[in-house]
Amino acid sequence: QVQLVESGGDLVQAGGSLRLSCAASGISVSFATMGWYRQAPGKQRELVALITRGGTTTYADSVKGRFTISRDNAKNTVTLQMNSLKADDTAVYYCNADGRTWGRGNYWGQGTQVTVSS
Repeated sequence: QVQLVESGGDLVQAGGSLRLSCAASGISVSFATMGWYRQAPGKQRELVALITRGGTTTYADSVKGRFTISRDNAKNTVTLQMNSLKADDTAVYYCNADGRTWGRGNYWGQGTQVTVSS
């Protein structure tokens, strides 16, 4: 059974930083494409950042230069470092593990709330 558990969401002032963590079990973060997505009230869920099996990273234009995705294979975790936060970054952030290319499923965490006050 695959579980993704996010942590690190909080209320922070604009310009501040947060570090989100996703602890995975039942799937290796080095095996799947790991991603962070977010969903703001009244909006669709959107991609924030991805890290592929090979280590290639992709970012939404809105977070480039501010957010960094990384993984720790030994701890089986994925981290999203968020700097220079803006009010528009307010959303529920979800961890995703996509192993469909290799015969596994597509899995989501329960989400963690990030609120940025302006």
